[in-house]
Amino acid sequence: MKEFMDKNFLLETETAQHLFHDYSDQMPLVDYHCHISPREIYEDRRFNNIAEVWLGGKNPDGTYFGDHYKWRVMRSNGVSEDYITGDKPDFERFLKFAEALEMAIGNPMYHWTNMELHKYFGVTEPLTVDNAKEIWDKCNDMLQNDPNMTVRGLIKQSNVAFVGTTDDPIDSLEWHEKIKNDPSITVKVCPSFRPDKAINIDKEGFVEYIGKLAASVGKTELTTVEEIIDALLERLAFFAQMGCRASDHGLDYIPFRLADNSEINAVLKKVFAGETISVPEAEIYQTAVLLALGKAYHKHDIAMQIHYSCYRNANERIYRSLGPDTGVDMIAQNTCGTSIAKLLSKLDETRECPKTILYSLNPADNEQIGTMLGCFQSDEVPGKIQLGSAWWFNDTKSGMEDQMRALANLGLLGNFVGMLTDSRSFLSYARHDYFRRIMCNMIGNWVENGEYPNHEKSLEKIVKGISYNNAARYFGL
Repeated sequence: MKEFMDKNFLLETETAQHLFHDYSDQMPLVDYHCHISPREIYEDRRFNNIAEVWLGGKNPDGTYFGDHYKWRVMRSNGVSEDYITGDKPDFERFLKFAEALEMAIGNPMYHWTNMELHKYFGVTEPLTVDNAKEIWDKCNDMLQNDPNMTVRGLIKQSNVAFVGTTDDPIDSLEWHEKIKNDPSITVKVCPSFRPDKAINIDKEGFVEYIGKLAASVGKTELTTVEEIIDALLERLAFFAQMGCRASDHGLDYIPFRLADNSEINAVLKKVFAGETISVPEAEIYQTAVLLALGKAYHKHDIAMQIHYSCYRNANERIYRSLGPDTGVDMIAQNTCGTSIAKLLSKLDETRECPKTILYSLNPADNEQIGTMLGCFQSDEVPGKIQLGSAWWFNDTKSGMEDQMRALANLGLLGNFVGMLTDSRSFLSYARHDYFRRIMCNMIGNWVENGEYPNHEKSLEKIVKGISYNNAARYFGL
């Protein structure tokens, strides 16, 4: 029987162990898509206790921060919401999480949590109800007193070279500017452009948001699609000046429906008047904005990330109580692959298709995306169009293997830009370690099975590439 989570955790062969320890584990991290706070990096936040890091709490505006993966684990164990997003004492919340975690056999949360304890706190035994108090005390002592356990210390320990946060177009980026001008911050932290609120014309709050977008560019109002696009492009140019390397679109599905601006402006007029619009009417607006932004991303050498096939806020009661991103989202089934291809093709007509990373929350789409990649590659950068790393509910051992296997079967795994955390926690960098072990194990098994030669230089190039070099090249670091 193997030891639990020893140094060769998930590494089944000697080749896998060699590739991980001698190549992958040595490389810096490029966390090109996450949801951590640039303010907390600048202020070098120190957390009070491990529950605050893991389970979070309430922001001043009433929204919640924390790891909604962990909240789902607790809800699945029948834990009262008072202990999850409520105001119960932090140790009691931590203990409830420990109780739930013991039941999480086969769930990546079990591995991630114990890897974080091991990596950052030196805790080698798995977290249980029995040792929860001992682990609580040890973690909290380190978080409160160890000079390496501030936000910047955690980033440095994790060997992070680049952080791409997720930022609204109307954001002032004041904290990014402060980071940029602070020579004591050695990690590169750049904003990412997330214009969903300006694209989701059919969602609640669109009209109010367009008013805020107008104010951000010194206008009193924006009433036409031309004006909205101009405002977004102005904000994108500012983001580019601040070092933006990527955009991100989190849409239910990707539409493609062309129309002239007069038709689109008629739709906008209805929306601003408070009238309901049809799905096709929403789609002509969304398509126009996506095309304009895609061309601008290409101009500024900004990668376009597209996340889709998520049904968000499925539990209306919890959404109304806690807000979005609180653990009540699920996989959706959308048939928008051909629409994505048409979008990319339209951009390619004028040679303005940007670098693009595609993520579907539905794993059934892996092969479709894998075949789409080869239709739009170019000599601008190897792997210009990417099948994004296994996203969200696919961020499991089997999900990562399925994603990489699809990419290997249908594209070039060696040009994959690798892992990201997509996280709100500064301890989540351990997920890169998890991914790298799984990746090295897959490649090691192929070598040991005679499916790829034991050619040292090629293997080193592939493993170091997926771990760091490909992303560094792709995002221009």
